[in-house]
Amino acid sequence: MNNKNDDLVEALSAAIEPSLHGRSPWASARTRFMRNKAAVFSLCLLCVITLACIVGPYLLPHAFDSADWEAMSQAPTWTNMHWFGTDESGRDLLVRTLIGGRISLMVGLMATIASVSLGIAWGATAGFVGGRVDAVMMRVVDIMYAVPYLLIAILMVTLLGRAFYLVVITITVFSWMDMARVVRGQTLSLRSKEFVEAARAIGVPTHRIIFQHIVPNLLGVVVVYTTITVPGVIITESVLSFLGLGIQEPMTSWGVLIHDGAQVMEVSPWILLYPGALLSTALYCFNYIGDGLRDALDPNDR
Repeated sequence: MNNKNDDLVEALSAAIEPSLHGRSPWASARTRFMRNKAAVFSLCLLCVITLACIVGPYLLPHAFDSADWEAMSQAPTWTNMHWFGTDESGRDLLVRTLIGGRISLMVGLMATIASVSLGIAWGATAGFVGGRVDAVMMRVVDIMYAVPYLLIAILMVTLLGRAFYLVVITITVFSWMDMARVVRGQTLSLRSKEFVEAARAIGVPTHRIIFQHIVPNLLGVVVVYTTITVPGVIITESVLSFLGLGIQEPMTSWGVLIHDGAQVMEVSPWILLYPGALLSTALYCFNYIGDGLRDALDPNDR
C-alpha cells in the first residue's frame, strides 16, 4: 500500500514540477508565435521560396544564361520545359526567377546583417556613453539621413564598379541609421538599471557592459526590427537594379527581371508577372513574420 502511495506522489510531483519551474521568456514568446497562424504560414512559405531558389536551378534542365533561339519570348508552356516562359533572348524565365530570388535574398540577408550589426554597435555605444560622444555620433546619423541614398549608390557605382559586394556595401551604408536610433533609445532606458550599476561597481569595462549586458537585453527589439529591415533592403536592391545601378547581366535579380519585364509587359506580360509575384510574396511573408514576432515579444502581452 505504501509503495502505491509513493508511486502516486512521484507521479503528481512529476506533473506539477514543470508548472512550478515555469517557462523562460523566449519559450513563452515561441509559444505565442506558433499560435499566430499567419506568421507561421508565412515562415513556412518563405522557407519554401528560399529552398526553391537555392536548389531549384540545379534540378531544372536549363541554365540561367543559356538561350533557346527557337523559343524567344515564348509564353509559359509544358512542351519544352519552359514553365514560366522565356524572355526576349530565349532564356528560361523560371531558372532566372529562381536565380534572381537567390541573389535578392542573399543581398537582403547580407546587407541586413551588416547594417544591423553596425546599428547595434553605434546606437548602444552612443546611448551608453552619452554626453558629447552621444551628441557627435547622433549628429553623424542626422547627416547620413540628409544624404540621398541614390546619390551614394551612383557615386559608389561610378567609382568602384558594379560588383555584387558593392551592392551590399552601398545598401549597408544608408540602412543602419534606423537601427542605431532604435538601439540608442532602448540603451538610454537600460543604462540606469540595477544590473548595469552592479557591473559598473565591480569594475567591468565599458565595452563589456555594452556588448555583454546591454546588447543581450535588446535582442527582442533587434529581432523584430531585423524582420522589418530585410524587406526594405530587398526593395532597395530591386530599385537599384531596376535603375541599372545594382546587379548586372548576365547575373540577375528580381529587380533586374522586373525592369526587363516592364519594357515588354504589353506583349510578354509573364516576364513581369512571375518575378513580381515572387517578390511581393516574399515581402508579405517578411511583414507577417515581423508582425508575429512583434506580438510574441511584446512585453505588454506577457
